[in-house]
Amino acid sequence: MAMDRETLNNYLTDAFPKAEITLTDLAGDNNHWEAEIVSPQFEGVSRVKQHQMVYAALKGTMGGELHALALKTRAP
Repeated sequence: MAMDRETLNNYLTDAFPKAEITLTDLAGDNNHWEAEIVSPQFEGVSRVKQHQMVYAALKGTMGGELHALALKTRAP
């Protein structure tokens, strides 16, 4: 099972509604994604915590429906 762009984008926009989100399918298989997220919610938050926020937004799909996700996160 894989996660398509729309599903992944929906998880992320629900959690980070004011973010600029860029998704790249790294292998063309809906299994290996890169997400670049620029969100005001990351202001003053460590990179580790930012990534934890993203994983929480994915509601347990990481490692299941979503096999691999490379993250680039920052505040605007």
